[in-house]
Amino acid sequence: MLLLLNWNPLTMPSTSNEAHFWLNGYVNKKNCRLWSEVNPQVYVETPLHPEKLTVWCALWPGGIIGPYFFKNDEGHNVTVNGDRYRAMITHFFIPELNNHDIQELWFQQDGATCHTARATIDLLKDTFGDRLISRFGPVN
Repeated sequence: MLLLLNWNPLTMPSTSNEAHFWLNGYVNKKNCRLWSEVNPQVYVETPLHPEKLTVWCALWPGGIIGPYFFKNDEGHNVTVNGDRYRAMITHFFIPELNNHDIQELWFQQDGATCHTARATIDLLKDTFGDRLISRFGPVN
């Protein structure tokens, strides 16, 4: 039996990630599975770069932060890069966190390039200090 002494749910890590939703109905079979009792015997032709919507969300013991939709200044869907990810962290995620007591909250993210750029890691270290679980972060 595992006994947790002085367990505080706010010390549990929060985690976040993006998901892509293709607007033409395409499903990424690496991330999603479609189950059926019979083989539908169909195929779907997809364009090389179909239009998609990228959505970010964070889960933490206090609930869900997001969704955040990546769009440019004109409102068009865009992919995530380091500058857009940092803008989302600065203008959306950190202000949302400021509405909560997060002094002991840990933040965990995957090793995507936009997440691990030096400027991104520096920004997250300024917010979470040593409570950052990330490639190139204090806890790798």
